[in-house]
Amino acid sequence: MIAGLPLAFGAPLVLTALVLLPAIWWLLKLTPPRPRLESFPPTRILTEIAKRDEQPARSPWWLTALRLLLAGLVILALAAPIWRPTGESAPGEGPLLLVIDNDWAAARDWSTRIDTARRIVELAERSGRPIGLIATAEPPNQQFAPTDGDAIRTRLDALVPRPYATDRSAIATALQTAAASASFGGVAWLSNGLGGPDADDFSRFLETAIRAPVTIYGKDGKPLLGLAAPVATADALTLSVLRGEGPALTGTLVARDMKGRSIGEAPFAFKANELRTDAAFALPSELRNEIVRVEIAGNATAGAVQLLDDRFKRRRIGVISGASSDNAQPLLSPLYYISRAVQPFADVIEPRDANAANAVPQMIEAGAAVIAMADIGTLTPDVEQKLADWVEAGGTLLRFAGPRLAAASGETDTLIPVRLREGGRVLGGSLSWSSPQPLASFSAQSPFAGLAIAPDIEVRRQVLAEPDGNLPSRTWAALGDGTPLVTAAPLGKGWLILFHVTADASWSNLPLSGTFVEMLRRIAAFASVPQVDAARAVEGATTAAMLPPYRLLDGFGHFVTSDPLARPLSATGPLPAPSRDHPPGLYGADDGFRAVNVLAPDATLPPFNPAATIANAEIRPYPTTAPTDLSPYLLLAALACLIADALAVLWLNGGLRMRARAAALVIACLTLGHAFAPPPARADAASDQFAMDAVNKSRLAYVRTGNQEIDDMSEAGLAGLSRALSARTAMEPDNPLGVDVAKDELSFFPLLYWPIDPNAPMPDSATLAKIDAYMKQGGSILFDTRDELERAPGTTGFGGTPAAERLRTMLSGLDIPPLEPVPSNHVLTKAFYLLEDFPGRYSGGPLWVEASPPEDDAAAAARPARPGDGVSSILITENDMAAAWATDPDGRFLVPTIPPDPRQRELAYRTGINIVMYTLTGNYKADQVHVPALLERLGQ
Repeated sequence: MIAGLPLAFGAPLVLTALVLLPAIWWLLKLTPPRPRLESFPPTRILTEIAKRDEQPARSPWWLTALRLLLAGLVILALAAPIWRPTGESAPGEGPLLLVIDNDWAAARDWSTRIDTARRIVELAERSGRPIGLIATAEPPNQQFAPTDGDAIRTRLDALVPRPYATDRSAIATALQTAAASASFGGVAWLSNGLGGPDADDFSRFLETAIRAPVTIYGKDGKPLLGLAAPVATADALTLSVLRGEGPALTGTLVARDMKGRSIGEAPFAFKANELRTDAAFALPSELRNEIVRVEIAGNATAGAVQLLDDRFKRRRIGVISGASSDNAQPLLSPLYYISRAVQPFADVIEPRDANAANAVPQMIEAGAAVIAMADIGTLTPDVEQKLADWVEAGGTLLRFAGPRLAAASGETDTLIPVRLREGGRVLGGSLSWSSPQPLASFSAQSPFAGLAIAPDIEVRRQVLAEPDGNLPSRTWAALGDGTPLVTAAPLGKGWLILFHVTADASWSNLPLSGTFVEMLRRIAAFASVPQVDAARAVEGATTAAMLPPYRLLDGFGHFVTSDPLARPLSATGPLPAPSRDHPPGLYGADDGFRAVNVLAPDATLPPFNPAATIANAEIRPYPTTAPTDLSPYLLLAALACLIADALAVLWLNGGLRMRARAAALVIACLTLGHAFAPPPARADAASDQFAMDAVNKSRLAYVRTGNQEIDDMSEAGLAGLSRALSARTAMEPDNPLGVDVAKDELSFFPLLYWPIDPNAPMPDSATLAKIDAYMKQGGSILFDTRDELERAPGTTGFGGTPAAERLRTMLSGLDIPPLEPVPSNHVLTKAFYLLEDFPGRYSGGPLWVEASPPEDDAAAAARPARPGDGVSSILITENDMAAAWATDPDGRFLVPTIPPDPRQRELAYRTGINIVMYTLTGNYKADQVHVPALLERLGQ
């Protein structure tokens, strides 16, 4: 090392060659440059004789300095200089044991750890020491025997961080025998910086079993952060960020959906020495339900990722009760207990109407995943059919018993999972021999498996199920005497679930316990479990349904599509700890999965303190920057000096001189080449100009057909309509634009006028797709077949003329909704003018628009304007609108109407104005339904 500089030399003896620089200078001084030869007449030579004395026997001083610099650079390069040397050395003597933690915590700076391992291998190789390699996250059946450096480097290249924790205890057991035979003389342990009992036990093992000098690399300068399981509340999705130690720190969490798109960000902040902090995503429940992955920005480890499955999604649960509601006494209402129980993990939908015939459709339309019905015994046939259809489509119907359900006949109710006995059963009454029953433990096949049961739960009354062969497989929970408490059965893609007690505290104290909350949480999550697997799990399968690996995490927290060693996961029961058999990730399919994460909800990240467990161990940090070998850079500089020396010698000898005439010729050629070079082509210049013309001012647009006569008439017609709009409305459009639907961008125009030419070529599939997208994204097209006079009298609909057949063929390639002639109460009839007909150059043909949903007579009478479904994306006429609007610049009409009628032309203009206003403003006229109420309020 050089004092004051982070610089060392691998071969310092080579630096003694620097004493030869004076001798080199002396030799260069005695070696003059070669005389310059001039091939000119003697008189030319005499004119160039210098007027001062010259000493051609001496080299220029700058050339001598350049050559001395060249020699010095070569000498320094051969001395192997190293910038920022680490001062590392392989610990001990004899065979070296290299231990690498390759779990998720080591992934945060994996390249630095591997570079450190390679340097240790090189240090051991220089001393001729064999090396043994152990990765603590790999299986214990590794190759422990010491070998040469090339074999170790090959294993290091193949080593990757695993997305689960290390198993050092298994490694220590396997190493116990190998250590005795290998007689390791030193240990280099590249730890992950994560402490705990496992790290302490392994440290003591190295000290007592290996009995050799130990060097431990513990810190790499980057904080180790992790994410614990989230908590979903009604307001936000909250996650805990973990760390081991450190100063104040801030960061950001990023939430992503299944496709990797960012949904939201949440900041977090650690105070000094704070180990846990929270970050919350305050998003609407619809957005929160799309979150599948939350990660710490800038931390590429599997522990900095939390995967979310259906357990953390906010369900929408509709509730309805057969009992009369009394807001003054909410504790007597079963809906109060259900709502309070599901509040931590679901949103409650309370119908506006207590009538089940109205409440059930409201909850279904509101997107309820579960409908909870408390003590509803008899359903009307139409409500029962709606519920049955909803359940078969994938919904979950959750029912609770009560007096009404106990009194109803179970023979006719098809929406219960088992047949019920009429009446019910009373436990612990004055006239009963039995006592209140506790809950029995849940079976492994039940979705409630693993839930803790409060010891004070008692059931005083229940409805009984008729025993049959399916009853055991349909029982999810039972009482201590074996009678069912919760039964369930699949119906189509959905489920029927029945609690044989009430949802309030009148029959049992179950609704007052935390077990009730967790049971409802499992049901809400169960509603989205893949139905085939769930059915197999409930209907008595000997083994639980298995979910295959879907998307797994690697050590860096990235999704990988497959892992050949990963095993399927049970669809029910508790989640396993991440391991080689069950690495973190998603198990199942796109429509339903379970998530396995690295860190448990109660996880901590204790820092590693090897000094407390291994005496006399050398503790080293991972270098933040690797040592730099300066030899290549010095050799490169020496090469540059050599090239400069050669150029200088050529220049002194006249080899680089250029004749003035040749130089002038080269400059002239370059100038002419630049002047006559063609300008760079811009293929998008035309499209840029089109976009500028379209957006600078409001314009009407027509589709160019390729027929000059038709296109000229379209342009003249829209120009006449534009002048009428400027004169009569607040809209002042500029000159119309012709559009090539195959090449031009259509989104600039809310309305396109498209005259149909039967001889024009059919648009290709790409053009049709572009037109379809334009119409679905809010654009409207007015198709004009211009064939009213060609139709046979009395014919309706499309067809019968070449233009109409061409339009039918073209529309067959588009996703066109049902059409209808404009009804009398459509907004088009009153968008600006009041119209009953929509003529053009011809009259009599209807104007077709998208068909609106049907309305009953009472609603139609009360609403002066039919709202439809927004602006119709397609309008079709046969009345040749453009010809009726067409005028020259002086305002003279170009073609007469048929029959020639000034009133018809005026109505044609009014039709065009209404169509433009309709496409620009939509159904605002439908709000006229509120005019009577507004006038009445103003009168008050």
